[in-house]
Amino acid sequence: MTTTFPRLLLDHAAQRPGAAALREKEYGIWQTLTWGRLAELVRHLACGLAAAGLQRGQHLVVIGENRPRLYASMLAAQSLGAIPVPLYQDAAAAEFAFPLNNAEIAFAVVEDQEQVDKLVEIREQCPRLAHIWYDDPRGLRNYNEPGVASLDALIAAGRERAKEEPGFFDKAVQRTQADDVAAMFFTSGTTGNPKGVVHTHATLIDRAQAGARFDKLTHDEEVLAYLPPAWIGQNIFSYAQWLACGYVVNCPESASTVMIDMKEIGPSYYFAPPRIFEGLLTSVMIRMEDAGSVKRWLFHRCMALAKRVGPAIMDGKPVSFGDRAAYALGNFF
Repeated sequence: MTTTFPRLLLDHAAQRPGAAALREKEYGIWQTLTWGRLAELVRHLACGLAAAGLQRGQHLVVIGENRPRLYASMLAAQSLGAIPVPLYQDAAAAEFAFPLNNAEIAFAVVEDQEQVDKLVEIREQCPRLAHIWYDDPRGLRNYNEPGVASLDALIAAGRERAKEEPGFFDKAVQRTQADDVAAMFFTSGTTGNPKGVVHTHATLIDRAQAGARFDKLTHDEEVLAYLPPAWIGQNIFSYAQWLACGYVVNCPESASTVMIDMKEIGPSYYFAPPRIFEGLLTSVMIRMEDAGSVKRWLFHRCMALAKRVGPAIMDGKPVSFGDRAAYALGNFF
């Protein structure tokens, strides 16, 4: 394994610059970010972070929901040889103090006002924290807190740095090696203080590629990113595999719109813990109780067929033509 996440990004940008890389739903409308535009965004973010003082081996904390510019910030840090540290966005302010001090965090990229307020609240406990950049400016335009600025300002500074030193970003990416630390994830800390667990580019990409081979994933997949970015599982499926395969990651508008957004996107590859699937099944069964007799009959026939031949079809085992045709018809309906 010799590649890194930033190199994978640049490969996709070179081979398919106009293809969709990320989508984010804003005000009910899906906005698309292509691989070419994403690479440019990462370039400017990396140059901006470097101009602000982020150096190889240092840590950048990232707090928020799944958002394209937060993903880009992680890639920008990795491009510089720095280490992104995603933290759970629903944690209380006091819970951030230990990981920020433990990882000696001086730089933070967060989603919105809620996360800015949390970091400002504990700033006296975290003396190294010097810079906080936010993605969503709502409620923050009149903030006068020292070191707090928008991602737009960071990108603008990076754009100027890129003009002054055009080869800086590419040189930084080439310096980053597969055995360098790619990310740090903190444990839950249920039996004591959280522990920072580090993963290299090689280990994360190797696991991502192994899973992709097993599930026969391609760049044509559609994935919905709705689990916490601070969880290693989410990072594997919506970050590492995304860059390894080049498929499209879709970011819901909010946690409350996930089911609606999933229906609109129709993900071809969907990862979830058992409770999510149990909830989906319960919802479907409740709705079928209120459906008409024809729909209920069709539903139960299709479910019986799926239970009988579905596992064999999914495993690539031989199934009669009639059952395979009926299975395809059931999927259509």
